[in-house]
Amino acid sequence: MRPLGKNTFMVPVLAIALLAVTMLSAFQMLSPVTAGVSTGRIVPMVSVSQTLGTDVPEFSRETINNNVLWLARCIYSETKRAEEQALVAWVVRNRVETRYRGESSFRGVVLDPYQFSAFNRGSRKRRFYRSLSPYSNARGWLRTMKVAHNVYYSDESERPFAITTRHFYSERSMRGRRAPRWTRGQRPVRLTNQRIDARRFRFYSGIS
Repeated sequence: MRPLGKNTFMVPVLAIALLAVTMLSAFQMLSPVTAGVSTGRIVPMVSVSQTLGTDVPEFSRETINNNVLWLARCIYSETKRAEEQALVAWVVRNRVETRYRGESSFRGVVLDPYQFSAFNRGSRKRRFYRSLSPYSNARGWLRTMKVAHNVYYSDESERPFAITTRHFYSERSMRGRRAPRWTRGQRPVRLTNQRIDARRFRFYSGIS
């Protein structure tokens, strides 16, 4: 029998090495979602801006999609001030992108029980806010839809606070009632370049 030469062993060794390099490269190219799981960081499960690409429609009643409509309904129920609406809209978007409480759509987040009071079953306002359409003529509604449109299509870099900021409450709207239990021991998010009355809105990050 003819003895085996060195080259006979080199072929399978090189093949194994090439396979290992390929697998390592694939691992390094994993999405940020997978990387976030390993490092403990909270990252978007599905980033709105990443799914939209660069084709952003110009705002009009005709271009309002279902996501923007539900976002507008929610922020309109919370406040009629545009600067406050924008921040509330980012809270809603943060919830969608992190799939807070298992909800991954704007409609699901808004209708999630006991999260946004105007949409709770039994609320006298529920029917009104759910009935708003792109062609409704409620005072300030057109401007509200524009705020929702802008936040929905904004790049992630425009987020005004951490993606973990998914809660807020209004002291003004809770007169005679205690602050929510989840605020105990928590400090509100410090807003930069924002002049928001803390008695009207306080935003919180990292609430489970």
